[in-house]
Amino acid sequence: MPDPYSPIGVPVQTARVQAPVAQGAAVPRGSMMPERGPLPLSGLTVLLVEDSRFASDALRLMCQRSGARLRRAETMEQARAHLRTYRPDVVIVDLGLPDGRGDRLIRDLVLSRRHAVVLGTSGDIDGRKAALTAGAQGFLEKPMAGLVDFQRAILRHLPDRLVILVEEGAGAHGAGDPLALQDDLTHAEALLDRDPDAAQQAYLSSFLSGLARIVDDPALAEAARRVGKTPDALPSLHQLVKDRLAQGAVF
Repeated sequence: MPDPYSPIGVPVQTARVQAPVAQGAAVPRGSMMPERGPLPLSGLTVLLVEDSRFASDALRLMCQRSGARLRRAETMEQARAHLRTYRPDVVIVDLGLPDGRGDRLIRDLVLSRRHAVVLGTSGDIDGRKAALTAGAQGFLEKPMAGLVDFQRAILRHLPDRLVILVEEGAGAHGAGDPLALQDDLTHAEALLDRDPDAAQQAYLSSFLSGLARIVDDPALAEAARRVGKTPDALPSLHQLVKDRLAQGAVF
């Protein structure tokens, strides 16, 4: 199976549209009548700078349903390398990354003026202010409210695209892959096993807080929030991550 985050990205998907049938003419058997035009984000390339595979998979589904192609970088270093070669239409930057704060990357992207839309994203309640202060044009909260909200967050900055948003039902949120969630928790456990220093603890707190919000796990969110504030916080978080992995990460 091809890697959904490869440089080729997610293929642009458009609805099948049949040429108009003349009035009174017979419709050929098996043909399709017009359903809808191109999807709202057709032709756009989105670069997602996000370390969580689970969050990335949810956004990949939203891009796919909207007609956009997605590329992903896990760190600021990978993002900068990507941007030396490619010029995406939209860049979405998570604020808590393994090699630093994403608002630094946002600030650099805005100053370069090479990208049509730069958005921040975070599960941190203070993330919106940090992203907008850095110059982001908008902010996506984790978990994202739904497909149409995601499309609007981008299209409001592209007024020349006159499109009809794709209205979908309960499946529009992009649930994410359970295996990707397991990978995120395994990543956190590996860092916790190494007796993380203060900087790594701050990263873990941000990473797991955002993940907890996406999967609606208040206990994990609280344990992550307490890291660095109380002496027993790190062992408690470590044990909770182990418990979640033992449960199969089904909360």
